[in-house]
Amino acid sequence: MHVRRTLPQRARTLIGAWCFVDHYGPTDATATGGMDVAPHPHTGLQTVSWLFDGEIEHEDTLGTRALIRPGEMNLMTGGYGIAHSEISAPDTTIVHGVQLWVALPEEHRNADRDFQHYVPKAVRVDGAEIRVFLGSLAQSASPVRTFTPLLGAEITLEPHTTVTLSVDPTFEHGLLVDTGGLRLFDTELRPAELGYVPCGTDALTLVNDSDASARTILLGGPPFEEEIVMWWNFIGRSHEDIVRARADWEASSDRFGVVEGYPGRRLPAPALPNAVIMPRGNPPRR
Repeated sequence: MHVRRTLPQRARTLIGAWCFVDHYGPTDATATGGMDVAPHPHTGLQTVSWLFDGEIEHEDTLGTRALIRPGEMNLMTGGYGIAHSEISAPDTTIVHGVQLWVALPEEHRNADRDFQHYVPKAVRVDGAEIRVFLGSLAQSASPVRTFTPLLGAEITLEPHTTVTLSVDPTFEHGLLVDTGGLRLFDTELRPAELGYVPCGTDALTLVNDSDASARTILLGGPPFEEEIVMWWNFIGRSHEDIVRARADWEASSDRFGVVEGYPGRRLPAPALPNAVIMPRGNPPRR
C-alpha cells in the first residue's frame, strides 16, 4: 500500500498527544491484495483506526475481533503491552484511511489493555458534515475515554463552502487533507498535507473554493509536555524502555499475549539501531 507518514516529521513530533499519523490509500485491494499486517506489539500508546473506504478485520490479544468500517472508530489501548493484526475483509476492493497513535502520559503509560468501538453521528454546520470520534466539536461529543484531552473529527466540506468552528484555545490543532483542497485561514492545503495551528486560537476557518468536496481529519489537544522515545511500535521514556519491550516481544513473553486467529506468523522486531534512541520533542514555542 501507498502510505504517507504525515506525523512525526522533522518540523513537528506531536500535536497534543497525537504522535503518529499514517495516511494510506486509496489502494486497489483487488490488484495488490490489500492490507495484511501480521500480529505486532504496542506499548505506551492508544491506536485509533478510521477508514474512508473498505473494511479491515482487527483481532487483538484481548480476544477482540472487530471490523473497521468507514465512519466507525476503533480505539485500542496498548499500555504495558498488547498485540493485534489487521487484514482487509475479503470483499474489500479499496483500502483507504488513517492510522493514528496517541501517546499515553507517564501516569497511564502502563494502563491495562482495552478496546473501544464508536460510531459517531454526522452533524452539519454551514455546508460541512462533521463526525466527531474523540472529544467535542460543533456541539457533538464522543463518549470514548482517553487519558489526555483530545479532538479527533472527520470534516467534509461541500464545494464553495466556508465554515468557522469554535475550538478550545488551549489546544493546538492539525488539519490533514484527504481529498480535494481548501484553505485553513489563509494557508492553502492540498491532499496529504497537514496544516498546523498553535495554541491561542478559539476558532478555525476552513474555505473550499473548488467545485469538488474536500475531506479532512482534524486533530487537536493541549501540548504534550513529556518527552517520548518512539521506535518501531513502542513508545517509552528511555532507550532502555524500548530495548526491554523489544526483548519481551522477541521472547514471546506474556506481556503482549497471543493473537489466536491470524493464519500465519507474527512480525519479528527489526534490529535495534547501533546508537542510543533519543527522545523526540517539538520545536520550542514561539
